[in-house]
Amino acid sequence: MQKRTYFDTHDGPGWPDKAWLEPYFLTTAGRSKFFESGNDSWGLKAYGAGGTDHLLPHTGRIDLDLTILGSPEHGVLLCYQKSGADGMETHYSKSDLTRLHEWVKTMHGDLMPIGLFIPFEWAWRAVKEFLETDGALPKSISWIASRDIPAGAFPDPYMQRRS
Repeated sequence: MQKRTYFDTHDGPGWPDKAWLEPYFLTTAGRSKFFESGNDSWGLKAYGAGGTDHLLPHTGRIDLDLTILGSPEHGVLLCYQKSGADGMETHYSKSDLTRLHEWVKTMHGDLMPIGLFIPFEWAWRAVKEFLETDGALPKSISWIASRDIPAGAFPDPYMQRRS
């Protein structure tokens, strides 16, 4: 399995040490550093999970992706994607689902549902578990499958840019 990280100054092969990542989620200084670069989204990826690294994408190779999107006011939105021969499954961190039609604007200008943002401490538990289990969907937080998210929770990006 090949691992890749895009997180602050770590952009390349492998996953960072948990001790390096932890302050970004659990300390005030780390949370400030989270956003200093003008970015609010990062990711951890694994290509060829479960012994499928000899296969090509979309023909049996299993790829995993944990996207981490932060907001100083609302916490962290996690998006877990698993793709393979059976298609793709997507799950989002789940918080207050009554706030799915309230949004926060990302640094890239996209609107994201506040109801999917969880506290930094919870996000750290999930990120840590993702690293420790070689990319399995973390069980330490609640998730909602993308197919179960009501229409309109993610506004159309084209319409966002026009307004």
